[in-house]
Amino acid sequence: MKQLTSSELRSLWFKFYTEKQHAIIDSASVIPENDPTVLFTTAGMHPLVPYLLGQKHPAGRRLADVQKCIRTKDIDEVGDMSHCTFFEMLGNWSLGDYFRKEMIPWSWEFLTDEKWLGIEKDRLAFTVFEGDQDCPRDNEGADLWRSCGVKDDHLFFLPKKHNWWGPAGVTGPCGPDTEMFIIMKEPCGPDCSPACDCGAYLEIWNDVFMQYNKQADGSFIPLEQKNVDTGMGLERVLCVLNGKKSVYETDVFTGIIAKIEQLSGKKYNADDENTKAFRVVADHMRTSTFILGDPRGVSPSNVDQGYILRRLIRRAVRYGMNLGLEAGFTAEIAQVIIDQYKEIYPELSANSAFVLEQLKLEEDRFTRTLRQGEKEFEKVYYNVGQTKILLESILAADDIVACANENAQTKKLRPSPDMMPIIEAAKAGDAAAVKAAIDARLSTLTVLDGRSAFKLYDTYGFPIEMTTELAAEKGLTVDMEDFEARFKQHQETSHAGAEQRFKGGLADASEQTACLHTATHLLQAALRKVLGDEVHQKGSNITAERLRFDFTFGRKVTPEELETVEKLVNEAIEAKVPVTLEEMTVPEAKAQGAMGLFESKYGERVKVYTMGKYSKEICGGPHAKNTGDLVSFKIQKEESSSAGVRRIKATIGRKAE
Repeated sequence: MKQLTSSELRSLWFKFYTEKQHAIIDSASVIPENDPTVLFTTAGMHPLVPYLLGQKHPAGRRLADVQKCIRTKDIDEVGDMSHCTFFEMLGNWSLGDYFRKEMIPWSWEFLTDEKWLGIEKDRLAFTVFEGDQDCPRDNEGADLWRSCGVKDDHLFFLPKKHNWWGPAGVTGPCGPDTEMFIIMKEPCGPDCSPACDCGAYLEIWNDVFMQYNKQADGSFIPLEQKNVDTGMGLERVLCVLNGKKSVYETDVFTGIIAKIEQLSGKKYNADDENTKAFRVVADHMRTSTFILGDPRGVSPSNVDQGYILRRLIRRAVRYGMNLGLEAGFTAEIAQVIIDQYKEIYPELSANSAFVLEQLKLEEDRFTRTLRQGEKEFEKVYYNVGQTKILLESILAADDIVACANENAQTKKLRPSPDMMPIIEAAKAGDAAAVKAAIDARLSTLTVLDGRSAFKLYDTYGFPIEMTTELAAEKGLTVDMEDFEARFKQHQETSHAGAEQRFKGGLADASEQTACLHTATHLLQAALRKVLGDEVHQKGSNITAERLRFDFTFGRKVTPEELETVEKLVNEAIEAKVPVTLEEMTVPEAKAQGAMGLFESKYGERVKVYTMGKYSKEICGGPHAKNTGDLVSFKIQKEESSSAGVRRIKATIGRKAE
């Protein structure tokens, strides 16, 4: 097989699909604008869901790209051989054009032909859907692989768990897939297959054949527009092609790790005690840089994407401290990442000032957080120490019952659950019981309770690892079982809230969501009219209930200005003008005065939505048919999002049933 750099792999991908008459489109934002089901773009298909559902794409029916993706579900696994929070997904799509009989031979060609990846044929294995009561066995897919030369012992039929994609929500497009694997070592036994977790098989590519529409009752009906959706992870393929032990030894990371070596004075070794720290810093800084550098880049905060970003930066800082990195290192590493990727993703260079500024600010904030956390830990430890001194003084008294009662009356012995056994024994006049209760309480004072440890984590953002380190210095251990239980409960509560808020998929997108998105267009136009041309969209988030709009502006917007903005949006709503759509080139759109911060992602031709004299924007999201559908517009809150970025939260009315 070929040894390739990341740049060479991207170029080969584009060349292959250009020869197959595909339009090459730019990567979409890592922050979905119109999908309430996810915080980040987690797969190449997310930005294309409207087109997979039947909308016409400006670039045509055959598309290919390299999509920026972020997945943070396994953030705690980062540092092993393969997990990354940011990755690039090589993808190609057929929007109602070709299907299995073209895609499977193309996949075989790209994998095995010396012109392309040149992987040895006997090192490849393939899986197809085995069929069930809902949908039949994919015999066509298996026969197509056989016609390419795949032997039966390298071909496996697997159930929905392994060979089925979708839908994105409760209902919508879905279908069987076929997956491609590199054989990494000898199978573990006669029943070993790509479903086995022994490590013999490593997935590198997935072709989804989107041919069914799942209904609310759980049934599947054939789609009118059948699509192909494929995904190949760039980092993983690079690792395999170049014979590396992990993705961190490929060229997407070597420059970043070299900078960490320079700043820390330590050498990266894939097998030493600093391995995880190097990898976490490299991965988290790469992801944070792409989030901040995105055209819709967000700032660190305590909610949504900003919360994940804050967590990534702070984990990088904490692991960086373990390597001895000095304050300010995040911006230095980010600059290396910007330089490395700026030719492929020019938005990183365009937004570099914002990236570096936000990293410095968040690093400073976290440093203050650590100081505050250390102070709070000392308070907790002081309370433990004072309790220990008090109890030992009672034990040393000539009359421990009298001493305990006296301290209970003065409230030094607080009537808390852990002190009540002592107080009750003293009231009963039982000296032996008092001594036993005090001994029992003293035995617990060598352990920092999980409640206190979790409060340090949840309230002050103090990492549990630092709590355990400080506790050890004081001769204490931490009740990790209690901490983990509280942490799990916190996660479950958070996930339940997220599921409630982000329930459903784009296939279930409501008319209200489309109207809220339309309102963001009118809001931006009104803000620019009132505040000036310095206003540009910096991010947005839409739920079924409200819109959130971030924009560049250097000061707080006055109540009078907000009132004028709100009035302008309502004027556009009351005018009840149609929302019209035209397809044109980017230069044509700009010549007509269309706003468009994110036009590069839409390829050569773009969609331009016009709302009379009120708004004209390049956009690919869902829209109302008429501004009157919004009913009314009300600004709920205006606040700072980050330095130089303001945030507005607003709602619209609902049409009468």
